Order: sequence, then structure tokens, then C-alpha cells
Amino acid sequence: MAPFMKTLKIAVLPGDYIGPEVMDVALDVLKAATAPAGIQLDLQSADVGGAAIDNQGSALPESTIKICEAADAILFGSIGGPKWEHLPPAEQPERAALLPIRKHFKLFANLRPGLLYKELTEASPLKTERIPEGIDIACVRELTGGIYFGPKRQRELEDGDVEATDEMVYKRSEIERILDVAITTAKARSGRICSVDKANVLTTSVLWRKTATEYIAAKAPEIELTHMYVDNAAMQLARDPNQFDVIVTENMFGDILSDEMGIVCGSLGMLSSASLGLGKNQYGNPFGLYEPSGGTAPDIAGKGIANPCAQILSAALMLRHSFGLNDIAENIEKAVKQAVMDGHRTGDIAFGQKSIGTQEMAQAVIERL
Repeated sequence: MAPFMKTLKIAVLPGDYIGPEVMDVALDVLKAATAPAGIQLDLQSADVGGAAIDNQGSALPESTIKICEAADAILFGSIGGPKWEHLPPAEQPERAALLPIRKHFKLFANLRPGLLYKELTEASPLKTERIPEGIDIACVRELTGGIYFGPKRQRELEDGDVEATDEMVYKRSEIERILDVAITTAKARSGRICSVDKANVLTTSVLWRKTATEYIAAKAPEIELTHMYVDNAAMQLARDPNQFDVIVTENMFGDILSDEMGIVCGSLGMLSSASLGLGKNQYGNPFGLYEPSGGTAPDIAGKGIANPCAQILSAALMLRHSFGLNDIAENIEKAVKQAVMDGHRTGDIAFGQKSIGTQEMAQAVIERL
């Protein structure tokens, strides 16, 4: 740890429903993990999503943006839910907050670990004999290009029909920068990348495959690169997820495959994610947004039974990527795993065993730091 890194300035955006519940205990774990190193946490809370709509009339208020701009990283909760589904699509929390914040901070790379402990293989819909040792893969998704951010239009035709268009657009430079993230991720793992596209149909995928082949050969020839069409990749994830090490793909394909990966890996309550951008924080590390992969779980909100592990593990990703505190991040990750191995489980991963609540789960992690 750099000797000057004594204060971590973090924008805390708890979100909706179970968001604040799991955020509160994740911060307890974060404080317990960093305190022995003499690190101070400057935590600035702000509204986002449905809570921001209720309190400030907008899913992503300007005041929240300013707090995030002044921070070294963003710790983000889950947002959205049935309370705001009556709003026009463009004003609903997910679309009106997540996409704009990604665009504003140029968060172009989403890194989602697909991790299933051996002890939790029952959580996966796959047969245990297919994944006897659990699952350990990673998905690197391009986050600010492709069909989600391309030009959109709708028009009425002369015959009275209506036509809507979403354009998928990619530049070589956008592909190369996400490949850099995949290369770094693969080098820290088994050194294998599977680039997923639809090059037999889409022109953007033809460019994607050509760029991936040439760029990785020139930049990281030691990496083992393979290619796979997205429909086959979806099947292979459900058949044998551990054949992959690092998956890299464009925005829409990554959205779909990373969600499938989350289901294959069992409870979304265990899965973290990091969204990294072009910007740097005061320590020269990537500015990023860190959030659990799951949703707001309105059905259990307020009951104190939500699984906080995804939010806790997202905080560990934040320490690793935005602050370079790899040892502390690893300490948190090991503590989460040990707590689960020792039988401390929230309801989503209990499988007939005695389940514990949100605070108890976080306390079990803290005791194992």
C-alpha cells in the first residue's frame, strides 16, 4: 500500500428495497477490513434510482453526480422495483440512472466474476456432477457501445405501419480498450480468453473478431485466444461453464451472457461486479463503480434476511481495482468464503440448513477477517 493512501473517498449510493440493508453491513465489513491498516473511509452517501425519484424527482440527481465526481470510487446498490414501474421507460430507475452514470463516467468495461464455491454447488441449476469443484470464470463486457448506445429512431410509414430502429455501432478503438481489460484479467487467471461474437451475421462482429485476433496476437501473444458465436456460447455456459476462463464480448451479448452466468453460478446474492472507465482517481487507479449483480428483491425488503455477500464482494473489487489494496481485498474474499464453508448461510444459500439474517452474515465475515 502506498504510504500516502490513508483516506479512501467513496461515494455510497445505497439504492432501493434491500439496497440500503446490504449496503449498511457491507460498509461495516469494509471498515473492519481497512481499519487495521490505518485507513480512513470518507463515505459520502447520495440518492440514486427510485429513492432519488421519491426524494428529488430524478433517478440520477445532479447532486449525486457531483458527489460521485468528487470521489475515488462509487459503491453502488441495487435500484428499481415495482413502485416505479408505472413511469415511462425512459424515467424508470434502471434506464434513467445506470445508463447515464455509465456514460457520464465513461465506464466502458464491466467485469463480472462468475464464482460458485464447491460448498454451494446445490445452488446451481446444473447437476453437481457437471461442476463438482464449483465454478470460477469471468465475463468482461463492453459497456458503453453497441446497440444500447447506438442511434435510435421510430417513424410511421406511408402505409400506416410503424418502424423502430436501434443501430449497433462499434469502433476498433472501443474494441481494443475492452480487450486490454480482458488481457489484464486473463493474465491474473489462467491466461485464456474466449471472444464471443456473431461474426457469421453482423458486420460489427466481423470487426470485433478481426480486431481481437490481431490485437491480442500483437499485444499479448502468450494469451490463448478462441472465438465463439454467441448462441453457442449461451449453450456452452449451460453445459460446461468451466471450459471458459475469461469471456470478452460486446454490450448486448455481455448483458445476456453475464446474467446467464449468474444463474448458472447459483444465487445472485453471491455475485459482485465492477464497471471500470477511462478516468483515474487521485491515486492514479481506475475510477470505477462497484455493485452487486442481483436486483432489489422487493419481496424480502425490510425483513433483514437479504444476502449481503454480493455487496461485500463488490467492495472487495473496489479495494482491488480502484485502490490497489489487493491484500485487503483478498482478505475480505477469503473471509466470505470461510463464513460460507463454516455453515453461515442466508436463506438463498441455506438448502435446508439453518439460515441467518443479513447482519449475522456480515458479522460472520467480520469475525473471519
